[in-house]
This record gives sequence, structure tokens and C-alpha cells, in this order.
Amino acid sequence: MKRRTFIKASGLAGVSLTTYLACAPDRKKTSTVSEPAPFPLEEFTIEDLQAKMQNGEFSSRSVTEMYLDRINTIDKNGPAINSIIELNPDALSIADEMDKERKSGKVRGPLHGIPVLIKDNIDTGDKMMTTAGALALEGNVASKDAFIIQQLRQSGAVLLGKTNLSEWANFRSNRSSSGWSSRGGQTKNPYALDRNPCGSSSGSGAAVAANLCAVAIGTETNGSIACPSSINGIVGIKPTVGLLSRSGIIPISHTQDTAGPMARTVTDAALLLGALTGIDPDDPVTSQSREKSLKDYTPFLDARGLQGKIIGVEKSMLKGHEVVDSLLQKALEQLKAGGATVVEVDLMKRMEGLYPSEFIVLQYEFRDGVNRYLEKARTQVKTLKEVIDFNRKNEDKAMPFFKQDILESSEAKGDLKTKEYGDALQKILEITRKGLDGVFREHHLDALCGPTNGPAWCTDHVNGDYSTGYGVYSPAAIAGYPHISVPMGQVFGLPVGLSFLGLPYHEPELITISYAYEQTSNNRAVPAFAK
Repeated sequence: MKRRTFIKASGLAGVSLTTYLACAPDRKKTSTVSEPAPFPLEEFTIEDLQAKMQNGEFSSRSVTEMYLDRINTIDKNGPAINSIIELNPDALSIADEMDKERKSGKVRGPLHGIPVLIKDNIDTGDKMMTTAGALALEGNVASKDAFIIQQLRQSGAVLLGKTNLSEWANFRSNRSSSGWSSRGGQTKNPYALDRNPCGSSSGSGAAVAANLCAVAIGTETNGSIACPSSINGIVGIKPTVGLLSRSGIIPISHTQDTAGPMARTVTDAALLLGALTGIDPDDPVTSQSREKSLKDYTPFLDARGLQGKIIGVEKSMLKGHEVVDSLLQKALEQLKAGGATVVEVDLMKRMEGLYPSEFIVLQYEFRDGVNRYLEKARTQVKTLKEVIDFNRKNEDKAMPFFKQDILESSEAKGDLKTKEYGDALQKILEITRKGLDGVFREHHLDALCGPTNGPAWCTDHVNGDYSTGYGVYSPAAIAGYPHISVPMGQVFGLPVGLSFLGLPYHEPELITISYAYEQTSNNRAVPAFAK
């Protein structure tokens, strides 16, 4: 999750432009990393890859090899963005099998033979570990795939590897650096290597942006798909809680957690979303998606989809960083030009008292969920308390920059029958759902929008992350409602996203609006790997 969302909701108005440019005083004049050769798959979409494999120019194996070479060049050497925590030793054999099926006339669907990267808090029943980036979980090879990985394999995708993340999905310390884990180290922002990639799905966001894969899977509790998608200049879909199964995913919160697709285009994100849906008996909340989930969201990709739509814009986020304000005004004009009506709304005024109560809920649910996961996992630690003890005994490696105050405060909580937990849960759901439902109803909205966040901050292992404000997605994340972040433009070469929020299971409507905006704006830009 985006670690400080639940602690303070600070805006950009108090952060000076000098602060933003502190890492590199003149971003426009910084040098870039020279690549040894142009990448043949740069900005290739799933459709592009399928067309090349269909006509025989590429195979799944050759595509997988090209991405593996790219990872070796860009991720481990060259700019060394460090987004991949582990490669799948079986990736090429999976690709070979998909090629055999294609030659026999069997194509499973749009993801057949497509390399996908997976966040390292999602179980894969293969030779790769699942550790949430924590040294305490090193060696944890899952006995079976998470449900969404079962779905992914059935779609014919090639599991390319695992991505680095903010350790414990950014639920370890109030002074952490997003994108850093004790197992994987620090992931860098491919647009500016001294900048942060946000988190907790840092590696997934950076890898997609840097063309290290076709698409990737992230997870979110509050901002962990939205923020790294925005800051890395890509598309991220945070689905309704219940649309995708969470079984086999190292948890923070059963109220808010969900996996979701991260891609360079809305189309590719929609294709991956459809591949992951399904009812899972091991995650009862997925039963609520029956007759609401789809296996194909592409019929909702309508370039004229803004016509007749009513889109709210969060009033409190119209003024902050002057360049972000300019990008937002341009986006609103593009929405209007596409046929949408834009109205100002006051959602955030209804969110008073939300974030301290959310943090209480997350601590209780984290303790409960992690203990349940570890009890069955192949780990050297079997409880949250043992994780804390491990970190203390291995402080030089596990906690060289920041400590584990959130782990410790979570361990101090009781069980889920505690009154403090029940009261806080009731409060946050009532505030967010009543607020969102009310705003949508009162203004007859099809979606609500606002800046996903500000531009990337400087990576700082001494002081940790600092807020760049905005974060319109947060109420939807807490309520369990869907949101999508789409590139809105750049601030001195640093990407910023535009988020669209919707009501439960309104992914089709959000995909339509996001796609139409994407086609109108065309804000996706290839990263420069600026030093």
C-alpha cells in the first residue's frame, strides 16, 4: 500500500517546486543512459505480440528470450532499475509449450504465450519464492499457485518472474522507502533513477514502464497499484474487492486487499483483468462477483465512450502543484471535448476521521492475516512475532535503514473480536461508502476523477518517503470500490496519472471512460532513464 495515505492526507500546496527538483536541480539537462541497441519489443502491446506470433515472425520463446535479454540489460545492468527480484527458471519451457499448442492449432486466448511478471507477494507453485521482499520469508516456495495464478496459467501466459516491492507491501515502518525490500534492495524509477517508483507494487510498475514485460500483476490495499502506475507512467486497474481472488496472496487487509493488472495501455490492462477473474471457494468474497465479473472486458473499449458521461472532479484537488494543476485542467478539457460533462464535487470533505481509523483496521487485519498465511507456509517463521524476532536478530541485513514499528504495533493488537477493531471497521466503511454513494447519486456520476498523486519524490533511505499529495483514489480503495489510473502527462519528465473512481463492479464503465480518455490524450511516454 502507499504507506502514508492512512497517516496523513497532506496536499501539494505546501511543497515547493525546489523540493521536487532537489534530486536533480535541472531535470531538463540531465544525461540519459545509452542503451546498447534499440529494443525490438519496445511499447509492443499484447495485440502486437499476438500478431507477430501468429504470422510466425516471433514465437513465444523468442519473445520471452527478448524480454529476458532486456531484463539483463536494463534491470540488472545499464540503468539497473532493480525491478525484478527473481526470474522464473521455467519461463522458456512454458513458452515452448505454448508454441507447441499454437502450432497444433490451439490458442487459449489473448494472453497465450505472453510473458507476465508477478509481484513477490503472490504464491506461484513452482521454483520461485514468495517472500513479500522480506528476508524472514526467504526460502518460501509455495506448494501451489494462488488462484489468480491458476487463472493466468490457464490463459496461456508465460510466468516470467517475480517483481520487487516495498517490503511487506509497505506495511513495515512509517519511515520506509517505497520500492525497498531487505531481499530485493531498492527499485529505481525508470524516468529518473534518483526518484522513487512508489509502492508497494514498485517493481511491477517500473518493469512495465521500462518494457521488461508485456504486462504485470500488482496488489493494492490503498494506493499500491494506483501510485506506482501513476509515477511510472502506466495504466493500473484496482478492481472491486471481490472481483479477483486473494487466496495465496500475502495479506494486509481482507477488507481492502486486491490484486490488479498493470500495463502500458488500457487495452492490455483490460485483457489481463479478464484473465484473472473467477469464483474461488477459498476466498468467499469472490462469490459476490457472480454474474458481475467478466472474462472479456474488451467490448467496453470505446474511443467515443466519453459521450454523454457525467464525470465528477474532486474540488480539493484542483489546486496544488501548478504544473499538475495545468495537466488536470487540460485533461478536464479533453474529457469535455470527448462529450463528457464535468462537475466539481466535494468528496474529501466527507472523509473526516477516516485515516486514523483505517490504520487501526489494517493493523488488526494484518496481524490476523499474516499469522494465518505463515501458519501454512513453508517459512522459517510461523507467526508475525517470529518475523519481528528474526528482524531484530538480523538487524544489519533486515533493517539497515528503517525499522519495523508497524509490524510491532500490529503484533500488539488483539483478535478481530476486539471492540476497537469492530468500531473502526464500521466507521471507515460507513464514511467511504456513504460518501462515495452519496456523491455519485447526487451528481448522477458515471465516474469521479482527480490526480492520482504528484510527481515522484527523491528516494531517501535516511528520512523515508515524503508526501506529494493528491491521492483521490484513497476513499475508493478503503471502500473496496474500483479505480483506474491512466497517464495524464509529465512534470519535468516525471509522469503523473489521472484516476477514475467508480461504484462496485463498475469496471466496464471505468474501462470505457479510461480508454476514451487515453485515446484522446495519448500521454504515455517511454522512460528516459535520466541520471
